[in-house]
Amino acid sequence: MASDWSKFSAATQMVHGGTLRSQFGETSEAMFLTQGFVYDTAEAAEARFKGDEDGFIYSRYANPTNEIFEQRMRLLEGAEAARSTASGMAAVAAALLCQVSAGDHVVAARALFGSCRWIVETLLPRYGVETTLVDGTDPTAWEQATRANTKVFFFESPTNPTLEVIDIAHVVSVARSVGAKVVIDNVFATPILQKPMELGVDVVVYSTTKHVDGQGRCLGGVVLASEEWVDENLHDFYRHTGPSMSPFNAWVMLKGLETLPLRVKAQTEAAGRVADFLAERSEVKRVIYPGRPDHPQANIIPNQMKGGSTLVCFELKGGKSETFAFENALQLVKISNNLGDAKSLITHPATTTHKNLTPEARAELGISDGTLRLSVGLEDADDLLNDLDQALAKAR
Repeated sequence: MASDWSKFSAATQMVHGGTLRSQFGETSEAMFLTQGFVYDTAEAAEARFKGDEDGFIYSRYANPTNEIFEQRMRLLEGAEAARSTASGMAAVAAALLCQVSAGDHVVAARALFGSCRWIVETLLPRYGVETTLVDGTDPTAWEQATRANTKVFFFESPTNPTLEVIDIAHVVSVARSVGAKVVIDNVFATPILQKPMELGVDVVVYSTTKHVDGQGRCLGGVVLASEEWVDENLHDFYRHTGPSMSPFNAWVMLKGLETLPLRVKAQTEAAGRVADFLAERSEVKRVIYPGRPDHPQANIIPNQMKGGSTLVCFELKGGKSETFAFENALQLVKISNNLGDAKSLITHPATTTHKNLTPEARAELGISDGTLRLSVGLEDADDLLNDLDQALAKAR
């Protein structure tokens, strides 16, 4: 059935795609909370382990609930294969570590989520993998950083938290010229607003904790790529290191996917209104939103994104104390380091997600004590604007 679902739109795929039903014919996807599986005979067990017979062996390898989720994500992304993981960082770590060895070189954009940057700057070098951080928005930087041993390019677009947009097609072209693979963290754009594989990206990773669940319930991640790449790189790494997703979490993610297109559309529309509102406020030094014409990479965005984002980055004119006063005055918007939720959430990156960077490194990324990242939820947009308005007034 999975191949048939490719004919349908994303909204339909997210309700039906990849469904496997048990003998009971359940309406909702079944949750298979089992570690292992039984075999009718010893010969059947041998055949399954040898790969001569289809079927499940152990939930660390694969599970029916997880497989439905993976098939649904594969359809949404337009990928040949997918592997679900316990968290977004498990997906990032697996996607990078499974394809590099000591002596290889990785080029990454410097604007990364703190944990992603730790993997690039700290973890990979421990195992003899050389790394270089570049300004991802500078087209020449990727070319200048490549070496004979460059194996992987890695970046986010839009970036966390300043919503820089990197020219995906250009990075892919540079990678192709040196035989490197391209890995992108597409969580800020979501697969609804951006399809990196259509632009030539090899591997796409998500923290499904964010928009896919979208309701603050479970951790999860996913790696999407070609069947060949998964078989040659990820398959053995995944089986033997065990970053697999819980079947319960996979079931929750399936419920989230059913409403993902609706939620992202509504949140993006509201985020655009919020960005325009903030841009007119005297208390705000700058607003960065991919849907606005004053975005630094406005010329690139129409070539790769179908909409702005559910997130808005803005900088208040005051310092840390004024920024904290603004956050503390908010009533609807909650202070949290998560994003992509039904609830609007605000984060102060300098003291949370990017606190481990040096002040110089934060300044290089455009993160000041006044920088805030707002993840717009599903509240009424007018209510959100009123909440922001009263908080700005109090902070002033």
